[in-house]
Amino acid sequence: MSAIIEVVGLEKRFGTFQAVRGVSFQVDRGEIFGYLGANGAGKSTTIRILCGLMTPSGGTASVAGHDVASDPEGVRFSVGYMSQRFSLYPDLTAMENLDFFGGAYRLARRARLRRAEALLGDVGLSADDPRTAGAMPGGVRQRLALAAALLHGPQVVFLDEPTAGVDPEARRTFWRIIRKLSDSGTTVFVTTHYMDEAEYCHRVGLMVDGALVALDTPSGLKRAHVPGRLFAVRGTGLDVARLRELAGVTHVEPFGAGLHVRGDLLTAEVLSEAVRAHGGQGVLVEESAPTLEDVFLAVAARSSAG
Repeated sequence: MSAIIEVVGLEKRFGTFQAVRGVSFQVDRGEIFGYLGANGAGKSTTIRILCGLMTPSGGTASVAGHDVASDPEGVRFSVGYMSQRFSLYPDLTAMENLDFFGGAYRLARRARLRRAEALLGDVGLSADDPRTAGAMPGGVRQRLALAAALLHGPQVVFLDEPTAGVDPEARRTFWRIIRKLSDSGTTVFVTTHYMDEAEYCHRVGLMVDGALVALDTPSGLKRAHVPGRLFAVRGTGLDVARLRELAGVTHVEPFGAGLHVRGDLLTAEVLSEAVRAHGGQGVLVEESAPTLEDVFLAVAARSSAG
């Protein structure tokens, strides 16, 4: 596959604060590329640079053959961008919004209306829907915003937290659309706080404090950063400090209402007995498959310690 996004040593500074620190990566055509990190990690800043909306302080980046620093307009006409906040006009209907934005992209009116009607059907909406965007539920508004980002047929679409605040069914619908886009050859660059969503990505990059600290497929990240056997431990009176001292235990991390415990030589039976011996009650220990949340916690802890 050929790279449609190429980033080398990208940097962005705001005064003395460095939001992006020497980031380098490539994204292939048709790839679903996940970009994960805590708030303030540099994800949205990277996206704004790659959309031609912000000038980098250092390094280079090109999108669809356009340099983000010297040809930002070429970049903007080659990409679609859906921001974290709903950015369409709340007092216009779905069709009126797409008609307006199609004009902004200099599409001929007849062509843009045909394109708008087709896109609304693709995202499960109707061109005849009389509701204004402001009257639509959150998940429906997000699908409308995606249609607007795709209106001009971009080669790359950037989705910044596209499913934030919508219900699980709306999230599943949104990701079905994303996979369909990828299958058709559109590159999707997506940020999300939902680690289960990141499992759908072909590759995932993890950002910590402005730096890209890990990049691989979801399975590759798990093999590299969550080695050994993983156990989910639930109960009351769990003594984290004592568990970390047990022979064979390599990592103990809070996870939901319980703990995730890792080790090479552990068994569920041995770990269960040890937890009870140190005051645990109602203890349930089950071997578990690692998740990208485990990866993120491991990588973030290692980066902080380093």
